[in-house]
Amino acid sequence: MKAEDFYQLVEARQSDRAYDASRPVEKEKLMRILEAGRLAPSACNGQPWHFVVVTEPEKKTAIAHSMASLGLNRFAVDAPVLLLIVEEGTKATSWLGGLVKHNHYPHLDLGIATAHMVLAAEAEGLGSCIIGYFDEKKIKRIAGIPGSKRLPLILTLGYATKPKRSKKRKAMEEVVSFETY
Repeated sequence: MKAEDFYQLVEARQSDRAYDASRPVEKEKLMRILEAGRLAPSACNGQPWHFVVVTEPEKKTAIAHSMASLGLNRFAVDAPVLLLIVEEGTKATSWLGGLVKHNHYPHLDLGIATAHMVLAAEAEGLGSCIIGYFDEKKIKRIAGIPGSKRLPLILTLGYATKPKRSKKRKAMEEVVSFETY
């Protein structure tokens, strides 16, 4: 891969909130996206994740409705795939390191894995949106996720129906400094 191809991919990726509900995601594409998440780096190689793929219409609709409140995330009902990002236990070294550093590394690791998957989705010609606002308890019941597990993120996947938007980001000098803050 050429470096410019990667940067084009990063620039093209956006949070899509409109999907063609009638067009399913091909299994081959979905498996490559999941592989990108599986291969993501993690603290002490703890791999504290489990990805639950939901495509069955009735279950997907029930989960999507549990994601929509306060006017948010209503679009999820049209996403052909909901990917539930479940936090699993991690290695003792990662847990101890997090205790010493006052950090919960699995949350960082799940973010990294999710970032890998949204970039893979973009490379596959699919839209995606990372969602963190939903009724976790209800969705865990619907998807059979044990109550002791955490469900910090859900990823919507599908063929986007709206064109790409130009990105609005802070200027480089607002977010980057060298040698000192």
